[in-house]
Amino acid sequence: MNLNLLNVCIDEKIATVEINRPKALNALNSELLTEMGELFASLNTNSEVGCIVLTGSGDKSFVAGADIKEMTDLGESDALKMSKKGQDVFLQIETCSKPVIAAVNGYALGGGFELALACDVIIASDKAQFGLPEVSLGLIPGYGGTQRLARIVGAQKAKRLIFSGEMLPANLAYDWGVATQVVASDELMATCMKLAKKIVKQAPLAISFAKQSIANGYDTTLGEGLGIESHFFAKTFTTNDKSEGVTAFIEKRKPQFKGN
Repeated sequence: MNLNLLNVCIDEKIATVEINRPKALNALNSELLTEMGELFASLNTNSEVGCIVLTGSGDKSFVAGADIKEMTDLGESDALKMSKKGQDVFLQIETCSKPVIAAVNGYALGGGFELALACDVIIASDKAQFGLPEVSLGLIPGYGGTQRLARIVGAQKAKRLIFSGEMLPANLAYDWGVATQVVASDELMATCMKLAKKIVKQAPLAISFAKQSIANGYDTTLGEGLGIESHFFAKTFTTNDKSEGVTAFIEKRKPQFKGN
């Protein structure tokens, strides 16, 4: 895989992915989206990866948005393709079998905010700023922002943020339930890695099943959701990891999960 705009390091089952366009504040262009899609397809099936930490290079920006220069001469059909491409890549991230932690180290605007929303957990630097300012350009969010944000914070707060284009500082992002934690900027990566290390000690298939259960049941009725949960709960009983986990508990030792 030829990666020009992403730096990837895999260590102790944690893949750290850094978006590397610092001069453009890590803005998303077509090449970067293509690389991201290819990378996450690879990480999804990589048995040496149990968790992914995604961040931006530098200390100013996670991702400052989509690359506006690529939008200048687009017509309606090309804009539709652009939107679909971004949505497809972000859906790949959202449905990845491995948990994805967004380490938001600065501006997460437009497509950058939408990218963070596609991750499982957002941990933010106290310097982070979130926003969907597309209306100031005569646009609307096109990579899932109108849908994912409303599902997380509710329709009214999503409308306020999208209609006004205003920024959401890190502390308010935490209050609204966008970020799960806010830490000092120099503690951001260490905090994310600490969580990732906890995750990779757990049973990989159980985590994958739990992620699917939440995703598939979130927008259903409670009854339907409980059925989905029971389905994935039962599937854990077909795994060797379940046998190992229960046996280790009874024998009062640490389990050795193998992801099968």
